[in-house]
Amino acid sequence: MLRTPSTKYRPFPPVDLPDRQWPGNTITRAPRWLSTDLRDGNQALIDPMDAEKKGRFFDLLCKLGLKEIEVGFPSAGATEFDFISALVRQDRIPDDVFVQVLTQSRRDLIETSFASLQGAKQAIVHLYNAVSPAWRKIVFGMTRDEVKAIAVEGAKVLRDQAARYPDTEWHFEYSPETFSTAELDFSVEVCAAVMDVLRPTVERPLILNLPATVECATPNVYADQIEWFGRHIPNRETVVISLHTHNDRGTGVAAAELGLMAGADRVEGCLLGNGERTGNCDLVTVALNMYTQGVDPALDLSDIDAIVDMVQHCTGIPVHPRTPYAGDLVFTAFSGSHQDAIKKGFAAQAQRNDDLWQVPYLPIDPADLGRSYEAVIRVNSQSGKGGVAWIIEQDKGLKLPKRLQADFSRHVQQLADETSRELGAADIWGRFEATYLPRDDDRFVLRDYEESGSAGDRLFIGRVAVDGEERSIAGRGNGLISGVIAALAETTGPSLDVVDYSEHAIGHGADAQAAAYVECRTPDGRTVFGVGLDTDIATASVRAVLSAANNAQKSVLD
Repeated sequence: MLRTPSTKYRPFPPVDLPDRQWPGNTITRAPRWLSTDLRDGNQALIDPMDAEKKGRFFDLLCKLGLKEIEVGFPSAGATEFDFISALVRQDRIPDDVFVQVLTQSRRDLIETSFASLQGAKQAIVHLYNAVSPAWRKIVFGMTRDEVKAIAVEGAKVLRDQAARYPDTEWHFEYSPETFSTAELDFSVEVCAAVMDVLRPTVERPLILNLPATVECATPNVYADQIEWFGRHIPNRETVVISLHTHNDRGTGVAAAELGLMAGADRVEGCLLGNGERTGNCDLVTVALNMYTQGVDPALDLSDIDAIVDMVQHCTGIPVHPRTPYAGDLVFTAFSGSHQDAIKKGFAAQAQRNDDLWQVPYLPIDPADLGRSYEAVIRVNSQSGKGGVAWIIEQDKGLKLPKRLQADFSRHVQQLADETSRELGAADIWGRFEATYLPRDDDRFVLRDYEESGSAGDRLFIGRVAVDGEERSIAGRGNGLISGVIAALAETTGPSLDVVDYSEHAIGHGADAQAAAYVECRTPDGRTVFGVGLDTDIATASVRAVLSAANNAQKSVLD
């Protein structure tokens, strides 16, 4: 890299628009959407889609609610032409969907484009030619007037070809390609000349697509360009301003959003951002950004995983796990503080009296996109007690008390450090069972028990295997738990003081279980925890005390 890049590169000039209005605007409704997956997206693939994959992708786009779909470049070859004409012949185009084809401004290519759509109920023909200085001087060696003449001649062919196929409802789109690097006054001049030929009306407007063919400036500059163009194009009410952004600087989505704020009506792009070089504007991200602001995007993205699967299958390009909304890891928290905030957010959400979504670190409810909550919190060596507790609650229905969460988190942290990998629910549950639930090699194993007495004076008598030898132990207390504590203290030990006890049901109905949790302190000041599970809550509490006694013994040995 150069130490002084200014010797090779120049900053992009700003637009003189001191009274710009777009920064004060917000997006309040969905734009018209155009998918160019089958054209711009397809031409960017190492291995372009065959007819079968393009057909499946087309069906997906229709299912999602796209009403304008650019299906190809029919003059590029027989594969493209045959696919497009087959859509028409096989009546695969829904009545409310407009297919669109792209053509350069050459008579023979335009004629081929119309021929591919013969018999269509309705269609859009998209005409383009590059207008910026670099293309005029370097690529074409033409003057402004010569470049404008290409656009005008192409528009005349559009008009004449449409007249040859009167049974189709024709709509037109014109792109001054490389708009974002062209002089604004010249872009308006060329578009106005095209309008003079095609004579758009309010009822049948002309789509003027203003592409950031190569993204060369910050998205605010693109917004200024869009607002300036909208102010200066004649008969603004007879045109639809369309945006076609690319992601060369990583801000294709932002440019499209600011362009909408600047007055544009339509957004072109690809699902999940496929397209030339760094990709086109990601329609999924733009639409779901609107959704999180309470705006209906008029697209059905409720099964995001099915969309990802289809895009990956048809394009052969994997979707990055950090892709907004769609990636495998976008709703996943490994960090302990993030996990704790999300866990508390879900708990608070369950207590709300309305549907307003307010969960930290999750700008959208994963369930709205067909995702479950199971993968929201995942555990590795960076995770904390909140994440571990979430996994246990979601997987097994156990609502661990806070101090027990902290105690168990230490054990999970140790396991994560030992394995140096992400821990799944089975890993975490296995460690929980080994730490708190009965095992045959425990010092204290409950065989049976009975309880008797009056309120405030209860007698516990239990058959307990102590170090593998079955024994009878008994103790009195003001309740069942204190009776068990007394029985242990009066016979085998250890001596325990109960600090905290809680219980809850797991599930509902006849198959419901009970969970009991106990926190105890030993005479030497150690804190131990116990957990008991059983279909009977009383038995669960006895198991919890014996679990604590076993952990007291283990902590001495450790």
